Amino acid sequence: MSRRITFIQAVREAFQEEMRRDGSIIILGEDVRKGVFATTSKLVDEFGPERVINTPIAESAIVGAAIGAAMTGLRPVVQIMFSDFTYMAMEMIANQAGQWHYISDGVLKTPMVIETPGGARGGAGYGHSQSVEATFIHPPGLKVVAASTPYDAKGLLKSAIRDDNPVLFFEHRRLLTQRGETPQEEYTIPLGRADIKRKGTDVTVVAYSASIPKALIAAERLSQQGIEVEVVDPRTLVPLDKETIFASLQKTYHLVVVEEGRRRGGFGAELAAIAVEEWFDYLDAPVQRLGGLDAPLPYSPVLETACLPSADDIVHAVLRSLGQEV
Repeated sequence: MSRRITFIQAVREAFQEEMRRDGSIIILGEDVRKGVFATTSKLVDEFGPERVINTPIAESAIVGAAIGAAMTGLRPVVQIMFSDFTYMAMEMIANQAGQWHYISDGVLKTPMVIETPGGARGGAGYGHSQSVEATFIHPPGLKVVAASTPYDAKGLLKSAIRDDNPVLFFEHRRLLTQRGETPQEEYTIPLGRADIKRKGTDVTVVAYSASIPKALIAAERLSQQGIEVEVVDPRTLVPLDKETIFASLQKTYHLVVVEEGRRRGGFGAELAAIAVEEWFDYLDAPVQRLGGLDAPLPYSPVLETACLPSADDIVHAVLRSLGQEV
């Protein structure tokens, strides 16, 4: 049976169900007992302070403690209050969590999740608004999740917690109160499996997280002009479901990539390179990439909006791809 719940409720339910199932799962982070964005609120009432652990404001130390816990038999979930703050723990995430399985010749595993909200949501400024997912597709050993719906968030988080590798689980703050159909029954979504959010035949738009609603709005507008857009949500950036994207491109022969993170060196750059290297014969036009401006995000909500791709921008990118933009 499904019911409409928020993204926050879906994430919290995933925590509850997994912590009831497996006593080795712990949550640690800054004020996780209260839950600044409510994804961990009240969990301490059921699971106690030994499994829901408040920490000092020290992201590197929090992640380092989780790595040690993971190596010694626990399955920690670290909550980083804003995804911008993952940069404070980059050494621990990129050089330690992601590589110890290799360094130890498979003897040590680091089954841990870093859950972190981020993204622009109306004037929080440069240090609390960035979408930094693409930063973590570069270091080896990490998996990267960026869900766009409550259904996806719950199923993917459960899979992430069960995975034996370190997983970064990004939640866009603009999606946290979004409601969506989510089953009450047990389910998981495998990491590395994309989802077709809208079927189409003319252009493939690959987007994720908060760019999905914008892509769907653009697709509806373009449909009124007789252009049918297929919207593909990879859901996980690593591992990437290239097969689903390629299958879509085999129908459309046009590719547009949308992300809120900065365009330079972003996920779109990686996917465009894959398309040119592996799918060149299926491209009838250059790949169109949309992303945030290569600048700090301003506090002004008006300027913030100007820095990020909009539904109108996606419409224009699709028309450019088809050679129809005036």
